[in-house]
Amino acid sequence: MERQFEKMLFASRWILAPFFVALVVGLIGLLFKVVQETWHFATHIVSSGESTVILGILGLIDLTLTGSLIIIVIFSGYENFVSKIEASDHKDWPEWMAKIDFTGLKLKLLSSIVAISAVQLLRAFMDIKNVGDRELMWYVGLHLVFVLSGLLMAWTDKLSGDAKGH
Repeated sequence: MERQFEKMLFASRWILAPFFVALVVGLIGLLFKVVQETWHFATHIVSSGESTVILGILGLIDLTLTGSLIIIVIFSGYENFVSKIEASDHKDWPEWMAKIDFTGLKLKLLSSIVAISAVQLLRAFMDIKNVGDRELMWYVGLHLVFVLSGLLMAWTDKLSGDAKGH
């Protein structure tokens, strides 16, 4: 009975598969926004000033970082929690992808969030005349929280690794 229960628990990991499919749908939605932003950027680049061009580029960088974050979650999450993907079948498979564990996934996620937050903050600073002081304080505060969270998470993971003898 215990063995059957454990088999059922182990098989329940497949319940996560639709979550990863939903993230793929989200990635497709993000692609639509990238195409839309690229079109808007390209059709207005000639008449735009330098700061507007930089803001447009930062917007594209922000969308790209978000897409990369989604890919990290999809592949690493699937590999860590659902099933291994046979990397030898994919000649372009990133080397790090098969080696990332849950701790590495957390740190990569938080690093990506910090990078996205930094881009948002830079966009706010580039458009400072159209951003209120209160809004700017929120951007700075949230960015600092993300940075501090990342540092604390990395530090606690290092401490737990040192305690295990790594």
